[in-house]
Formats: sequence, C-alpha cells, structure tokens
Amino acid sequence: MIYPEFLHKGSTIGISAPSAGVGRKLEDFDRSLSLLKKKGWQIKETASVRLNDVRGGDAKTRGEELTSLFKDNEVDFVMAAAGGDFLNEMLEYVNWNVLKKNPKWLMGASDPTGLLFPYTTLYDVATIYGANAGSFDIEPLPKYLKNNLEIISGNLIIQKSFSRYMKTPGFLAEKIEFDTPVRWKSTQGDIHVNGRCIGGCIDVLKDLIGTKFDGAKKFVKKYQDDGTIWYFDNFSQSAEVFYRTLVQMKYAGWFDYTKAVIVGRVLFESSETGMSYEDAVKLALPDIPVLYQADVGHTIPSMTMINGALLDLSFEGKKAELNYSLK
Repeated sequence: MIYPEFLHKGSTIGISAPSAGVGRKLEDFDRSLSLLKKKGWQIKETASVRLNDVRGGDAKTRGEELTSLFKDNEVDFVMAAAGGDFLNEMLEYVNWNVLKKNPKWLMGASDPTGLLFPYTTLYDVATIYGANAGSFDIEPLPKYLKNNLEIISGNLIIQKSFSRYMKTPGFLAEKIEFDTPVRWKSTQGDIHVNGRCIGGCIDVLKDLIGTKFDGAKKFVKKYQDDGTIWYFDNFSQSAEVFYRTLVQMKYAGWFDYTKAVIVGRVLFESSETGMSYEDAVKLALPDIPVLYQADVGHTIPSMTMINGALLDLSFEGKKAELNYSLK
C-alpha cells in the first residue's frame, strides 16, 4: 500500500470538481478555503470548480482537470470540491496511469467515492474519505472536522464515537446542532478486530460493482492475510435496496476475508416493504460482525476513514474506537 505525503505548512492543496461545481454556494466555499489557508496551506483550483452546475464541467473536462492536479508538481494533496450525483460519468476520462505514477492523497466524501475506491483498490494508493474542500465552512469548527484536519496533517489520532449527532441534514439546517444521542449497535456484541479499511458511499459503490473500476476482489485477495474492514455511508438507499446491494456485493466476492463491517446512520431513510436497516444487515451478512448506526457518512459528526490503511476497530459497551496504522 502506497501512503502519499501528508500536508505540512506550505503545502499546496489542488482542488477540482469531479462531481458538482460549487457555484451555488460560493460564499460558503470561500469560507472553507479561508480556514484551510489559515492552516498554512496554499490552494490551487482547476478552472471548472466554481461552475454553478450539478456537473463541474462535461465529463471529459472533469477527468482532464483532475488528472492535471496529479501532473502538477506544485500540488501536494488533492481534494474534491464537493459531492453530487454524476461523478461516475467522468471516470473513463481520468488518466489513471498519471495518478499511479504520481501518487498523492486524494480526499473526498459522498460522490467522490467513485474516484477514491478505484484509486485504492486497483492502484494500491491509500485515499481519505471524510470531507470535501467545501466542508470546512462551519463556525466554530466542530470536533469531527478538527479531527480530519489532524489526520490529513499526518497526526493519526484515535477517533472515538461521539455522544450526539445531528438528526436534520446539515445542508438543510440553519445552524449546526447535535441534538440526538449516538447509539452504535452491533450484530455480534463487543468487537475487537484489525484489518484493511475500505469502503465509501454505498449509493455510489453499487454503480461500480462488476465494472472496470471495481477492484474489490483484487484488493481483498491481495490483503487476505490482513483481512478487510468495510465501511458504508448510506445516503438514501431504502432498506430493501441496501439489502440487495449487500447481497450483490457478497455474490461479487467483496466480503471474502472480511472481519467486520461498519454501517453509518442513513441520512434519508425509507422502506417499501417495512424492512428495517437492522433487518437488512442481519439478513445479508449473518456471519460477519456488523456495527451499524455508526459515526460514518452523511449524518454529522462523522469519522475520517483511510482507505487502504490498517484499522484497529474496537467496540465495547456501545462505544467505538478507530485507530489507523500505515503499514
């Protein structure tokens, strides 16, 4: 596993818009960049980042602009500007050989899963799931984002489950308010495992299964001696679609050598038949320990996940700890 160099004072963060542009929220985006600059980091944006569109340019342009950041020797670390819905259409326009020859940390959240997952599973370069470049606009900055800044600076802090989360989607609320108790749950009681961390937004991962951008079987087989710890951020899959997706992944060999699965809280819950998300994980993965309603994904606070890293996962007495090592 290749671990690129973390950020330090004077580093340059390259930002492109592989999914949506940020034009509809420029003030918030600039506030986020201002915080990153105060950390001593420089910013370099590609041309299409500030488009006011659900696509940050046509697919070919987005692929070329992302690739340009990996070609650019002045760029040390790459972030996606924002999430969205249409990232997967640009994947064929990414020059993956350039990304392979010039490994850099690539960080994003939500739709950027479509980039992070193949970069780690096919090319053995670790990636970070946790925030986009526009995520740091909250004042005062909450602990989960402070944790992210520590990690991308190379301080691999132990992340502990939070006490309260925000029930209302952050992008629909007037203010950030952590108002609901956090209750991680387990299908098999206390859990203490170590394995390679991999995952992302399951709404996006589903569209990669069986495509040329699906490196899951290669990844889990290569690291079978370590075993795998999967994590899934469910944005809006219904309980039934979530269940079928897990079964599909199982049929595709994704869960070979799996030691545990972490499932985040669902942002937009729904069910067509009355199935619960708890039913879904228990029916789909009866033989694998699953932690669910976890601090992972779209409901905040959320933990920073390092794809490809070794993860010590501990769950005891309804509390969890995540500790990464880069080996």
